[in-house]
Amino acid sequence: QVQLVESGGGLVQAGGSLRLSCAASGNFFSISVMGWYRQAPGKQRELVADITSDGRTNYVDSVKGRFTISRDNAKNTVWLQMNSLKPEDTAVYYCKILAGLGYWGQGTQVTVSS
Repeated sequence: QVQLVESGGGLVQAGGSLRLSCAASGNFFSISVMGWYRQAPGKQRELVADITSDGRTNYVDSVKGRFTISRDNAKNTVWLQMNSLKPEDTAVYYCKILAGLGYWGQGTQVTVSS
């Protein structure tokens, strides 16, 4: 059993910042990749950013320079620092890890008002 606990979503004005966190626990040996996805109403879920166990990062073009992903391997935790938020960043944000199998968090709502 693997659990992902997400926190940090909320309502913020355009230009503001939020920090999402996701802590993984349960029965796994190691986590190779940790990432954040998002799904806006009427749209497909998309990868926002991910990070490997050795720190390599990958971002969707629309968030480059504004979002930063980081992780603590000892704590099995990943964060997403979101700055200069835009209304188009509004979505449910999901944490995902690859630990042999893929596991998803329950999602956290991020709403950016104009």
